[in-house]
Amino acid sequence: MGDGSMTPRLSNMKALLGIVAGAGASYGIYKLLSGGSLKKNKKIASSEGPGVRSSQSSEVILKPGSLLAKVSGLDVVCPRPVDVASGDIIHQSPGNLEPQHLRMLLACLQTSNSSSDRCKILLTLGNAAAFTVNQNLIREFEGIPLIASFLSDPTAEVRVQTLNVLNNLCMNIQNQEQIKVYVLQVLELIEMSPVNSEPQLGALRLLTNLSVTDKHQHLLKNSVTLLLSLLVVSNEALQVQALKVLVNLSSNPDMIDDIVQAQAPASVILLFDARTTTAVLLRLLMFAGNLKAWRPSAQVADELRQKQDCLFRVMLDESSQLHSRLVHLLSHPDAEIQAQVSRILT
Repeated sequence: MGDGSMTPRLSNMKALLGIVAGAGASYGIYKLLSGGSLKKNKKIASSEGPGVRSSQSSEVILKPGSLLAKVSGLDVVCPRPVDVASGDIIHQSPGNLEPQHLRMLLACLQTSNSSSDRCKILLTLGNAAAFTVNQNLIREFEGIPLIASFLSDPTAEVRVQTLNVLNNLCMNIQNQEQIKVYVLQVLELIEMSPVNSEPQLGALRLLTNLSVTDKHQHLLKNSVTLLLSLLVVSNEALQVQALKVLVNLSSNPDMIDDIVQAQAPASVILLFDARTTTAVLLRLLMFAGNLKAWRPSAQVADELRQKQDCLFRVMLDESSQLHSRLVHLLSHPDAEIQAQVSRILT
């Protein structure tokens, strides 16, 4: 099939600039690293015409007022006046992006040499990935490995936008099967990023969504020390997000053995205080309540007491200050906190 018979195709990065800015990134979720080449989806390509290629010879022609322009919040740059027939996008929601437009975005992401453009493309993909149909299409177009490859981008904002896209994609169970392989890289990103930075927050959001069910929680069994350490050095936003992951993990009885053996900073116990913000304290009490529901045998308890600085000794052992601190919290002005404390003490 010759190029003259085809609907105008993607590329020219400047022509795509108006496509790729997304109006408000959706809550982010995950990290991925291995690169990967974008492959054409043969089934869709056969029904919609030739697929997007990663060469510089193809070009994007979009009208102002199209959906992609609305998603981006920028004017669409048209390289030349043209009557775009079926290529024009007339829907009202990013959830109605057509498959070829997602392929255009992914192909442009693959060839972009500009950090600014990568951020805009990822932002738009993140908005689109809030919709189930687009979550499936991005996976089918082998976009997850491509997107994940930017977790190692030298620009922090690109890494943040990558995590945001993966976070939305992770809401899809089938996508989680691909995203789970990047857990170790996400954890490394948390360790290597500055404390209280956006990459840390985005990575924790992704881990929160991945740990909602117990299917992939075992991948985080070695992350407990890192999460506990964040509690004592981070701001409220990161504390809340780290505790969401810890609450998810501690809700699974199969994870408790790994959690209580993890090294924990002794200062964690100081957070059980009326001066701790309500959002943090409430989740901290939920975490403690899950641990308190665990009943180790005398032999297991004795073995855990031999482990220096483990969470069992800090929070669960008879020598822990937790009990006395909980008693003081019974008079906390927040009724929900009082209820959580009562649940633990009874």
